[in-house]
Amino acid sequence: MRITGGQVFDLKAGFVERDVCTSGPLLSETSGDDVVLNASGCYVIPGLVDVHFHGCVGEDFSDATPEGLQKMADFELSQGVTYLCPAGMTLPEEQLAAICKNAADHRTRSTGGAEVVGVHLEGPFLSTAKKGAQNGEFLHDPDIPMLKRLQEAAQGCVRLITVAPEQPGAMEFIRAAVEMGVTVSVGHTAADFDTAKAAFAAGATHATHLYNGMPPLHHRTPSVIGAAFDSPGVQAELICDGVHIHPAMVRLAFRLFGRERMILISDSLRATGMPDGEYPFGGQMIEVHGNRATILGHPETLAGSVTSLMGCLRQAAAFEIPLADAVRACTYNPAQSIGIADRAGTLDIGKEASVVLLDRNDLSIRKILLRGAFAAQ
Repeated sequence: MRITGGQVFDLKAGFVERDVCTSGPLLSETSGDDVVLNASGCYVIPGLVDVHFHGCVGEDFSDATPEGLQKMADFELSQGVTYLCPAGMTLPEEQLAAICKNAADHRTRSTGGAEVVGVHLEGPFLSTAKKGAQNGEFLHDPDIPMLKRLQEAAQGCVRLITVAPEQPGAMEFIRAAVEMGVTVSVGHTAADFDTAKAAFAAGATHATHLYNGMPPLHHRTPSVIGAAFDSPGVQAELICDGVHIHPAMVRLAFRLFGRERMILISDSLRATGMPDGEYPFGGQMIEVHGNRATILGHPETLAGSVTSLMGCLRQAAAFEIPLADAVRACTYNPAQSIGIADRAGTLDIGKEASVVLLDRNDLSIRKILLRGAFAAQ
């Protein structure tokens, strides 16, 4: 296929006018057939990569059901997300093991939808003080043997784990996780600057939903945010749904960290794509009104988002983030953070032909390709 006439995302140049060719499942120098796709009036971008996603369309990754995971993968693909690293909640080990096994089993089946490229263990190694919507009953100190058991259940596909570095044994845990090939993220933490810096020095390279679930940035106590900024190899997640973070703070984060280090995430819940109402979440109930989800009975406690990653990309653009920077934060940067940038995240020759065409007027989706094949919308 030859995709012609569009403004094509380029990691260095932003958007350029050129053709994009596919041959079978890969991007290629020349088209592998006679099919021509007219992309006039469109941006041509890589398929999105969501490394922090809990659920959608009434389903949750933590339910650990094959049918639910397939339903979520199908919906996410319809929203332009071609690679998913869904996140579990703070739950008992046996449920976390079931979540990991479900993801591993899903990866062995060729069932369509967004590809589940790994597992993000957002809990249970978090701080009580900053647990947010996580269930405090199941919080657990960092535990290397537990991580090894969960990685075994996942058949090696735990790619990302969130840790509060002030918890007992956290530094040893971080080093062990990195040795296992897992990206470690600092989050749901009350850590001060020095503790967070020590975590990054120990090998953590990621910050979970910057600003949320951590102390604020203060000129005398810069906390995790300042430590992440001061650690050049660290990338920072951001929930850009228009609820979690003020537009000025979104712009501040992009200017602090630069386009190379920002990762947009959805942190989306099972209520995404569903009507307002009450929904279960991690052993608790949440209440959804419009694009705001809170713990039932605690309207001040946000519980994640009800916005897809594509919706977050559009919101970032509306917040005056340059579109190429927002696209990079939804594609290459997250792919790099979990070790799949060799096949995803850009439109370079040899990468997988997972491509999204966006209308240049309103960023609505025109076409989606998953490994060279048209996907349902």
